[in-house]
Amino acid sequence: MKKILLIIAIVLVAFIGFGLFQASKLQNLQIVKSVTIKGTQQEVFDMVHYLKNFPKWSPFLAADPTQKYEVKGIDGMVGASYHWVGNGGEDVGHQTIMQIDSLNFIGMKCDIQKPFAAQPTFEYSFKETQNGIEVTQDFQLQSSLVDAFFMWAFGAVEEMENTNQQGLDLMKKAVEK
Repeated sequence: MKKILLIIAIVLVAFIGFGLFQASKLQNLQIVKSVTIKGTQQEVFDMVHYLKNFPKWSPFLAADPTQKYEVKGIDGMVGASYHWVGNGGEDVGHQTIMQIDSLNFIGMKCDIQKPFAAQPTFEYSFKETQNGIEVTQDFQLQSSLVDAFFMWAFGAVEEMENTNQQGLDLMKKAVEK
């Protein structure tokens, strides 16, 4: 019995040690995704620039159509924010436009209050190519070691990558329809 408990303890310590090592790599998380959209630079830029358009390409609203949302401030201006409450009040937060470089760049900061507290940033850059407008989304999140451990343990990074790509794919669909 003591040998079994010792083996379990060793496995548990190894798992936690490995998990903390992996989590240390996730404390400064960056996810970069892009999509090329057939449309004018103005059309594509405005899909992000005007927060009233976010419901057209929000992967969160696609997952929870009952989500409540509103835009506060002057839409399309620095300081405008998109507020949401979803999943019966279990998802709460807002994102605010922090920087705009017309037709080229939009920087946003999120303040997620539920289901966990986080303040990720989203930076969108827009570049004209021969195939259309390339939109690059640069998502960055700084986390504590404990939060990063849980992200690692539950595979949250892959889910975030998929969600970010889904949003860009929905944006493409919204502009190209």
